Amino acid sequence: MRFLHNIPKRLFVRILVSVSLISATYLSISAQDWRSVHDGVEYAEVTRTIDNQPVRMNLLRLDLKKVRLDVVHAMDAAIGTETVSSMAMRHKALAAINAGFFRLDNSIWAGDPAGIFFVDGEALSEPVNQRVALEIFNNGSISTEVFIDHLGLKETMVIGDKTFEVSGINRERKDNELVLYSAQFHRKSLTSDDGIEFSVVNNKIYRVYRGRGNNPIPDNGFLLSASGTAAAQLAELVHVGVGVTPNQAMSGFHQDKSGRFIRNGNGWDIVGGVPQLVKNGKIDITWQEEKTTKSFVETRHPRTAVAILKDGKFLMVTVDGRSESSGGISLNDLAAYLLELGATDSMNLDGGGSTTMFLDGKVVNHPSDKEGERKVSDAILVTLRKK
Repeated sequence: MRFLHNIPKRLFVRILVSVSLISATYLSISAQDWRSVHDGVEYAEVTRTIDNQPVRMNLLRLDLKKVRLDVVHAMDAAIGTETVSSMAMRHKALAAINAGFFRLDNSIWAGDPAGIFFVDGEALSEPVNQRVALEIFNNGSISTEVFIDHLGLKETMVIGDKTFEVSGINRERKDNELVLYSAQFHRKSLTSDDGIEFSVVNNKIYRVYRGRGNNPIPDNGFLLSASGTAAAQLAELVHVGVGVTPNQAMSGFHQDKSGRFIRNGNGWDIVGGVPQLVKNGKIDITWQEEKTTKSFVETRHPRTAVAILKDGKFLMVTVDGRSESSGGISLNDLAAYLLELGATDSMNLDGGGSTTMFLDGKVVNHPSDKEGERKVSDAILVTLRKK
């Protein structure tokens, strides 16, 4: 290294700066070796070592002026499960990832979203604990807009001259609840006989069912089902012809510059997750506010996440885990990595055995379930925007 002593100081500084820039560029390219697979769609496979374990990740970076995002539910319903690849192929999507958390059991309610879920402006499930959610607004053939917020939804029904709060949407009715069932849910309400149900068409009670469950849901309206104290409060009020007016109030929902709620437009979807990872360009994991657990954040699991990047592009990430080839990732490490990739806002979606990325006709990550790709509740689909 003696030859360095013979280099003028000013030139030496320039050499160091040049070497630093080359190194930074090299590291950036080697860490995110993006490959253009379609116009507006870049794909990368990345393996990192965290705590002496390999971590394999699949990434999609999307130009929202060239692609469209849509949220779909399994079987195009409000409950039920289906693989991500099946949903993607059925909707002719070029790419997809699994999305929200859901009820995973062997009951008839399997696939019920465990949080807020909207498709094409229609509420299919209510939020839980104002957890973080992804809002997708498709602006016709121009572009897709995405926002990450904490959302709350209050649904009420004015029945006759009294107002009642709706306990839930398209889910199992529990004791003392008033639950709304829409046509997307099922042909019938799948409820027990211990309550009162009434169908609503054109803002009027069309038919009343007392002491009889599992009643038909009208295609051009909805069904309200009450049990326990909720049923007792409605018993004398509910009759054919009584007026019913639904009201929705959404907190935390994105508004445009004029103050207009985007939900007044067409073509928006919402899917919930937990928790937020990055907010306004800083790591901000809100697991306590969203009522999840510290161990869920800190334990290494397979993960699925999304992020809005500084340049306006949208990032989808899956992280494999529970295998020798990939040990999974904590949400702390995932948030740091997303920040490194340029995230301004990001959130965690369902992970574990649900984590799946589909691209060009095949699953490109390695789902951790022994059986392979898991049937899930819903997915975020990517299609090319028509020119």
